[in-house]
Amino acid sequence: MEIVVDDLSGPEVAEFLDEHVREMRAVTPDGSKHALDLAGLREPGITVWTVRDGPAVVGCGALRLLDGRHGEVKAMRTAAQRKRSGIASLLLERIITEAVAAGLTRLSLETGAAEFFRPARKLYERFGFVRCGPFGDYRSDPNSVFMTKLLRGHSPI
Repeated sequence: MEIVVDDLSGPEVAEFLDEHVREMRAVTPDGSKHALDLAGLREPGITVWTVRDGPAVVGCGALRLLDGRHGEVKAMRTAAQRKRSGIASLLLERIITEAVAAGLTRLSLETGAAEFFRPARKLYERFGFVRCGPFGDYRSDPNSVFMTKLLRGHSPI
């Protein structure tokens, strides 16, 4: 297995991300869907990593720069047959490491409040993310959980 920065040009990553968006749309109420599709992930300021096992994409995650100090974790997904195998932890570690290397002092994310998203929330908590209010362009939403993590030992804002 290897984690690579992905240029999002291959059909296998397009299919993997399309599956992700379809799944998020199926489990998230209208008005609360924040998953980025392939075009959204190609926007400037977003870096996408994929985890590959041979030619197969088995995971992905992204970092969106919100400003010079604050980033957002996006597009975290593990292939259904590989869930609970450590892929999400490897990706999140990479994203945090890259955020620190880029000089960011804070990482935030939005995930779902439904039971379906409980494993994701537990993962983020294990990595030191804590609940917070909406950030960036997000608005308060009972279907969303907002989380943040201060990097490099910075004190809370």
